[in-house]
Amino acid sequence: MIKNQAAPAGPPGDSSAFAADLLRGHTDTIVLGALRGGDRYGFEIYKAIRLATGGDHEIKEATLYATYRRLEKDGLVESYWGDETQGGRRKYYRITDAGRAVFQGNVAAWITTRRIIDALLDVKDTTP
Repeated sequence: MIKNQAAPAGPPGDSSAFAADLLRGHTDTIVLGALRGGDRYGFEIYKAIRLATGGDHEIKEATLYATYRRLEKDGLVESYWGDETQGGRRKYYRITDAGRAVFQGNVAAWITTRRIIDALLDVKDTTP
């Protein structure tokens, strides 16, 4: 199980540490992807990421909130306060047109990178 959490590096060749580092480099794209289907509040994005991976990947809340601030500063997401009638107010995030463009560009770059790495490692695509 891959958890995106600060943990001591495993032994050389530890694939879970490598995978976590690789995923960590795509946090912005992961968050933008989670917002493509509609506005979400911060913890809802955390849960969506965890659910989408069957619990194999989670991003620390502190990392996510730093990501939200950076994405908002860069104009890739906008935030607003929800109007909850019960419980605390929630800050919602929505992807902007610029965020959609960055997401699409990052996905295209990921597909190209994956194709190149697969070719270099002589890995055959096993996706249906």
